[in-house]
Amino acid sequence: MWRVAGICFDHFHMGDLLRMVHDHPDAEIVAVCDERPERMEEARRNFAIPPDRVYSETEPCLVETKPDLVILCPAAARHAEWVERVAPSGAAILVEKPFAASLVEADRMVAAMERTGKPLAINWPLAWYASHVRCHGLIREGAVGEVLEVHYHDGNRGPLWHGADKIEREPTDEEKAASWFYRESEGGGSLRDYLGYGTTLATWFNGGRRPLEVMAMWDRCPGGSLEVDEHSITVARYETGMSKFETRWGTISDPWTEQPEPKCGFVVVGSEGSISSWDYDDHVTLRTRANPRGGRIPAPAPVFPGSNPVAYVLDCLEQGREIEGPLSVAVSRIGQEIVDAAVDSARTGRVVQLSLTPSHPPTLTQSEHRAASGFEKE
Repeated sequence: MWRVAGICFDHFHMGDLLRMVHDHPDAEIVAVCDERPERMEEARRNFAIPPDRVYSETEPCLVETKPDLVILCPAAARHAEWVERVAPSGAAILVEKPFAASLVEADRMVAAMERTGKPLAINWPLAWYASHVRCHGLIREGAVGEVLEVHYHDGNRGPLWHGADKIEREPTDEEKAASWFYRESEGGGSLRDYLGYGTTLATWFNGGRRPLEVMAMWDRCPGGSLEVDEHSITVARYETGMSKFETRWGTISDPWTEQPEPKCGFVVVGSEGSISSWDYDDHVTLRTRANPRGGRIPAPAPVFPGSNPVAYVLDCLEQGREIEGPLSVAVSRIGQEIVDAAVDSARTGRVVQLSLTPSHPPTLTQSEHRAASGFEKE
């Protein structure tokens, strides 16, 4: 049985990830840990976690339970701090999106894990949607030729309008004021919350290419009631083609109940066709030069263990394979580069050029350099 601990409940996605552990036939929740015990209550009830597996201090939790995998769900600006705290335990680490609040912090995470030799995975929930997995498969098969554009729009009513398992709720003004999601210092805002989804999966779709320059705007106004954005638009120019990424809190409906307009998801345009891939759909729409009217292509649900991040990471540990695809450091780091450039552009109102050579590149294995190709080795 794989031993898994869930540490730091800043992000409510912890409940979803622990459910994946609970439902895994060869894994068990050996510990949950948070400095605020009340944040663990729902998980304790949902998964019948006994009191002796509930901790409020990290070090005793790691020493006494010896997890093989630690799931971390801190506020975005604390990802590096938490990875550096947990890495010496020797456990593999799965961090809930985004990668980090900045590229510098992302590289701190990579360095901490390289010292242990254990894998680091960044979970992007969109990477497990049947439509997007099918979209990537069609791209790899050459269905649209060379990828030239990725159009991304995603978001929801707001981060506090739902909890674990997508249970709907209506936040109070006090909860909104107290939440890290709405604090600049904690990495809040729709851009940092959702842009990494688009830029990371776009990197996966387009074979690991980096853009040349990035330009972004957000809806933040000096002296406004919020210190973070709820809407942003980013444009990235590549050697061939341009892509657009839009993030939004405040949609009329959540995409998992009723798709808003614009729809949430991706449109990928290639030299020979295009694919529309909407969140939660069981199909994609493929249009080609030979068939410009297009047609639906079924998108079957991903098969275990490629069906969720916990099962995938545990399978990689079991088989001795490295993390690939959107969860890999190689792909997620490029996504973070674009996010950093977008933040800089939105603040300054200028186009930001990316260096030809990534700054402070992590040490990547040959397999990680192929990570943009998919979840499996070729």
